[in-house]
Amino acid sequence: MINATIKRRIAQVLPFGFITFLFGLVYSFLEQGILGNATHYPSTGNPYHFSPWSSGLLAMVGGLLIGAIEVLYLNRQFQKTTFVKKIAYKTVLYVLLLASITFVITITNHALDLQKSPMDAQVIIYSLAFFRSFAFWSVEMYMAMGIGMSLFYTEVSDNLGPAVLLNFFTGKYHQPVEEDRIFMFLDMKDSTTIAESLGHVQYFELLRSYYADLTSSIVAHRGEIYQYVGDEVVVSWAKQQGLQNNNCLQCFFNMKKALENKTKQYQTQFGVAPTFKAGIHLGKVTTGEIGVVKKEIAFSGDVLNTTARIQALCNHYQVELLVSQHLSDAFLEPSAFQFRPIGAVELRGRDEKVNLFAVADQQ
Repeated sequence: MINATIKRRIAQVLPFGFITFLFGLVYSFLEQGILGNATHYPSTGNPYHFSPWSSGLLAMVGGLLIGAIEVLYLNRQFQKTTFVKKIAYKTVLYVLLLASITFVITITNHALDLQKSPMDAQVIIYSLAFFRSFAFWSVEMYMAMGIGMSLFYTEVSDNLGPAVLLNFFTGKYHQPVEEDRIFMFLDMKDSTTIAESLGHVQYFELLRSYYADLTSSIVAHRGEIYQYVGDEVVVSWAKQQGLQNNNCLQCFFNMKKALENKTKQYQTQFGVAPTFKAGIHLGKVTTGEIGVVKKEIAFSGDVLNTTARIQALCNHYQVELLVSQHLSDAFLEPSAFQFRPIGAVELRGRDEKVNLFAVADQQ
C-alpha cells in the first residue's frame, strides 16, 4: 500500500499535470482557430497538424516532470524566498527547462515528419527557424503562464493546507456539516523559559524548525494541521482516519521520535532541544466556511475546548500524553499502547467529569 507521505507527494505533483494539460489543450484549439486549414506555419514554413490531444498530453508530461522536480527537490531550495520572488524565479527556471525540452521535441517531430535523421540539415534548419520565431516564444510565454499558475496553486495549497483548499473548491463545507473528529492539542514544554533565553528572533527560528520536524509525522499519519497558535499546534483527523492504524496515537510518538533524532542539532543551533505534551479527544463538531474578508474552514464544538483542557493537565499529572476515555474506547487496536487510568477529572469550565488515560508506547 502507498503510505500517506507518498500519496501527498503524488497529490502535489498531479495539479502540475492537470493545469498544463488544460493549457496545452486550450492553446491547440486557439492555434487551430487562427491557422484554420493551413498545412504550414506562416511564420516559419514548418509543417502544421491539428492535434489537440497530443499537445495536451505533451504539455501534461512536461507539467508532471516539473511537478516532480518541484516537489522532490526545488521547493526546498526556495523555502526562505518570498512568495512573489519564489514563483517568478522558479517560473523562469522551468521555462528555460521546457524550452530545451521543446527544442528536442521539435527536432524529433520534424525528423519524423520528414522521415530523416534528427541531425539532418533540413531538420535542423526547420527546428532553428521555429526556435528563433515569435511563434516559439509566444508558446513559451503561454507555458510560463501555465507553470506560474501551477506554482501559485501549490504555494496557496501549502499556506492554506491541501485539504482546506480542496474543500473550498468542492464546496464541501459551504453549508455547515456536523461530523465526528479527533483533535490533538500539542504544546511545547517550557516554551516561556526557552523564549526568554533565546530572544524573539532565535525563538521564532526554533519554532520554524520545530514545526517543520513535526510535519512529516503528521502527514504520514493522515493528520490535518488546523491551527498554529504560538508554540501550540492543533491537529485534526476525520474519525475513521484517526482511528485507522491508531494514526492519532502513532502520530504523537512518531513526532516525539523525530525530535529526539534532532536533539543534537537543536542543542548545537539553539542550545536547547524542544519537547512537547499533548491531549487528544474525540467528539462532534460543526464544520463550515466562515469569514468575509478572510475565509477559512473552522470547527466549532465542545470537543475543542475539552481537548485544550485535557492537554493543560499533562503537567499536573507529569505525563506527555493524555486521552479521553471516549477516544480510548474507540480505538481499533488499543493493545499497541499502554493506557494508564488517571480517573474521572473535573475540567475547568465543564460540569461533567471526564475519564482520562495516560498513554505510553509499549515499544
